[in-house]
Amino acid sequence: MKALFVIDVQKATIGKTHDKFFKYDEELINRINKSIEENETVIYIRNLMKNNFINKLAPVHVFDGTIEAELSDEVIKKGNVIFDKYKGDAFTNPKLLDYLKENNVDTIEIVGVDGGGCISLTALGAIDNGFKVILNTNAIGTMFNKKKEKYYKLLKEKGAEFK
Repeated sequence: MKALFVIDVQKATIGKTHDKFFKYDEELINRINKSIEENETVIYIRNLMKNNFINKLAPVHVFDGTIEAELSDEVIKKGNVIFDKYKGDAFTNPKLLDYLKENNVDTIEIVGVDGGGCISLTALGAIDNGFKVILNTNAIGTMFNKKKEKYYKLLKEKGAEFK
């Protein structure tokens, strides 16, 4: 079974209220929503920061329980499956892998932000955990292009599919 991962599509990163730090194509949310509409199983992944002194100095604060951490108002909510992560790779949350195994997921399609960070790191984590990975490049936003190119090359070598 295939599941769609919608990664880091939160109020801080994308949509009408996103922070100025994040500069993604305004049409990206529409392409993400199209992917959500086309998939039966949708899993939302939220990126959170630990609420500590160093992170309070960061330009953007995405702490659990804050408005910035919530899913973007513009993203379609299909189901209520949401997992949180504190690192780039969503598989650092062991509950995610348990959920995927319990629901017989063997293929993961990925959309969201950022292609040069959490998208690629999660894709690598998925491959390392035995999943087939599809990166839907039309619905992936990237600000960190040099890192994206490096990661995409590695992902191709490891068998990820790009569409």
